[in-house]
Amino acid sequence: MLAFAANSLLCRMALQRTGIDAASFTTARLVAGATVLALLVGSRKRAPERAGSWVSALALFVYAAAFSFAYASLPAGTGALLLFGAVQVTMIGHGLWRGERLGPRQQLGLLVALAGLVVLVWPGLAAPPLGGALLMIGAGIAWGVYSLRGAGSADPLRATASNFLRAVPMSLALSGFMIRRATPDAVGLACAVASGALASGLGYAVWYTVLRQLRSTSAATVQLSVPVIAALGGVLWLGEPLSMRLILASAAVLGGVAVVMHVRTPRTAATDAP
Repeated sequence: MLAFAANSLLCRMALQRTGIDAASFTTARLVAGATVLALLVGSRKRAPERAGSWVSALALFVYAAAFSFAYASLPAGTGALLLFGAVQVTMIGHGLWRGERLGPRQQLGLLVALAGLVVLVWPGLAAPPLGGALLMIGAGIAWGVYSLRGAGSADPLRATASNFLRAVPMSLALSGFMIRRATPDAVGLACAVASGALASGLGYAVWYTVLRQLRSTSAATVQLSVPVIAALGGVLWLGEPLSMRLILASAAVLGGVAVVMHVRTPRTAATDAP
């Protein structure tokens, strides 16, 4: 969970305190992540098999790009909360669309979580920029789609490595399209490489290893800590304010999702984390 929260902190720090642009950060992150994941998969003594897909890679790219552009204006904690809430709402909503049903308590929890997101983005003095908020919600939806497509994968690490490799040319195309606005920065690139290689590549590898030892409910619940860690990290290391709006919205979103997961946790809600 520290690795997943680090993605938010590294991205926000790079875009806030260095000169790197969001497109270059996205490309460097995906290239670094693809490299580390490819090395990890290649080091295993297993016969190669087909994994991943271009559709999943597109969802991964949309998540990574929207994530970067959103953090050009969002605080780390706010962004992580919007991302986490959008991911879980997307995955729970998919289950409802497929005919799954929630009990009265779970319905109340879902409504509370949605209300928390509304409170967070509602216009006002402490509201985050609407453009950045919408981009982060889009990133969460894309990651939810990516997670749903990868649910039940026989080899999630290999599938993730394959999808990262497929997403690289998409990110290169984005950087090429925005070449006139590119502002490469050594420190910013270092943050992007750390985000891709360590927080994403090695972070996912550790997560998939530990995931086999956790119950579905435990795996889903532990992800509730990610926005909290990101918010605290933003306050301690980036000097970001801890507003009452963020505290109340966090309590509503995390508490509501926890209620939904406590009684009935779809397996897909625990397969991946942003």
